[in-house]
Amino acid sequence: MDDTTQDGVVHNPYRTFRFQIHIDGQPVAGLSKMSALKKTTNAIAWRTGGDPTHEHKLPGGTSYEPITLEQGLTQDTTFENWANTVNQRSTGNLVLAGFRRNLTITVLNLEGKEAIGYKVFRAWVSEYQALPDLDANSMDAVGIQTITIEHEGWERDIETVDDQRRKP
Repeated sequence: MDDTTQDGVVHNPYRTFRFQIHIDGQPVAGLSKMSALKKTTNAIAWRTGGDPTHEHKLPGGTSYEPITLEQGLTQDTTFENWANTVNQRSTGNLVLAGFRRNLTITVLNLEGKEAIGYKVFRAWVSEYQALPDLDANSMDAVGIQTITIEHEGWERDIETVDDQRRKP
């Protein structure tokens, strides 16, 4: 079925099952799930002296929710290595150098080409689950390891554009 309109542009939304994550430019293999990118800006209420009965609202500080990544259990040690950088110790002292990473999240179109991208800044691992619950009665379950990442914000990568959605 052809998804284009008369103007030759595809207008259908992207699917959520095709995505890639790069940590400091390196792809992460075996990702099965990622939580949503979400930010919240607090509303600050204020009243004027001339009209104390009417409340006005201004934008306040913006906070970014943590991101959770799930990866199939493999020999890949990307998550573990990153999680370990947060609490490395050298001669009894806590070493915090190099624990932050930049991420790129890319949604792919149905042809597997980059369509939409986001950059996540100064991320670090706040929670790491190395092994899932193990159950000998569950032969078909896939093992999943998980990291939760705190970060200092994200923005749309305007250089990542789906060539099939551009006007001819």
